[in-house]
Amino acid sequence: LLSLDSSFLLVLQKDPSMALVIAVTTRAIFNLEEEHKLYLEKGKEEYTRHQQANQDKPLPPGTAFAFIQAVQYVNKKILESNPAERDLFDIVVLSNNSPESGARIINSAKHYGLEISKFCFVSDEDSTQYLKSHSVKLFLSADRTDVCNALRRGVSAALVFQQEVQAPSTPLRVVFDGDAVLFSDETDQIFQEQGLEGALQYERAMEAIPIGEGPLKAFAMHLGKMRKKFGQEKSPIRTYLVTARSGRDMGIRAIKTLREWGLPIDEAFFMDGAPKGPILAQIQPHIFFDDGLHNIQGAQNVGVPSAWVP
Repeated sequence: LLSLDSSFLLVLQKDPSMALVIAVTTRAIFNLEEEHKLYLEKGKEEYTRHQQANQDKPLPPGTAFAFIQAVQYVNKKILESNPAERDLFDIVVLSNNSPESGARIINSAKHYGLEISKFCFVSDEDSTQYLKSHSVKLFLSADRTDVCNALRRGVSAALVFQQEVQAPSTPLRVVFDGDAVLFSDETDQIFQEQGLEGALQYERAMEAIPIGEGPLKAFAMHLGKMRKKFGQEKSPIRTYLVTARSGRDMGIRAIKTLREWGLPIDEAFFMDGAPKGPILAQIQPHIFFDDGLHNIQGAQNVGVPSAWVP
């Protein structure tokens, strides 16, 4: 199906029951920091007036912008391979602001050629209540409360920090941390309680048992399913595991867990606690998910778009 918007631009409509639906807030996809400051200092009415007065002025790209562009590229490649394919990315833009200030957001998306047909402008403190009705599999927001609310609703979610990023080239590259992101935080908890030696003993004892599911496992699994539509060398999707785990002492269980899940990962880096920034700078992902703020800071320092999983 094709939907016709107000500018007569055709946008392919997706089937939410089949698609990998990603919801992004306006502050995640566009740089709205000046406008957000105006909102906080002078209130909603002044913010709305400002947005209406500038509705034809495109907003600059935000942290998640390059990621959204890259998933649009994946859709293009999937449809080139199979025009009838329904397992595509679908992007929903979600905003806590009123519809009156939404024209600038829609115009900005059209200006950059973003394939987005669903915009939800909700004058409500908790817009995450609408995520499940849109079948959202991943939610990206610049507001920590939003992210925590989404996680409580059972939706994979992460907090993006506004930063200047270079738009990497295709294919889509996504980097996951291991514990408390792709995997559960069970070993992290042992580490906090018993230290490194306790964590190592736990991992050795549990080596044959898959690690529990983390908050981004469902998203990663759907991403892996889409990746399998292509041969490894021709895939428009590349996925990475960059974890603080030691490969020698904790790597085997992680690898066995991925194998048990049937989750393909193109490259895995077991950093043994070393900084992740240098390897991320080499990978140049469109987005990097981690639960450690120090790792997020290291990624930001090398210009990598980052999302924190609290």
